[in-house]
Amino acid sequence: MSQEITSIQTIEKLVTGLLDTNEDVFLVSVKIKPTNNIKVFLDADSGLSIDKCIKINRAMYKIIEENGWYPDGNFSLEVSSPGIDEPLLLLRQYKKNVGRPVEVTLTDTKKKEGKLLDADETSVTIEETTGKGKKAIIQAVTIPLDQIKQTIVQIVF
Repeated sequence: MSQEITSIQTIEKLVTGLLDTNEDVFLVSVKIKPTNNIKVFLDADSGLSIDKCIKINRAMYKIIEENGWYPDGNFSLEVSSPGIDEPLLLLRQYKKNVGRPVEVTLTDTKKKEGKLLDADETSVTIEETTGKGKKAIIQAVTIPLDQIKQTIVQIVF
């Protein structure tokens, strides 16, 4: 008996089951395109290796094929990290990135930049520097999560 996967929740449940044995890795998001292109985005507290992605991809692929969810084999599966330019979506991602520079876009479209100091269920705190040179003022700014449109980790070279 074959059934077609149409829900992201089905894939999320499958991934969560596979991740039960690896507490370091966690699910960030799942996207399914109309062309049956399944994209699974994972992250890990200690960094996500290519080997971990490959292992999870192979396990998922095997389960999808064995269950006949796409009888014609008409699907593609990608398992990766969200990428450096993707916004943080989960509290766990915020906690993982404490100490790194971030750019926070607020719901009113204003932007704040600074070092991520802390994150909890209701807010994030960044160390923001205003002014330059001797007139620079460094202060901790707490931003409620409901006022954040997106947060992106900044890469410093």
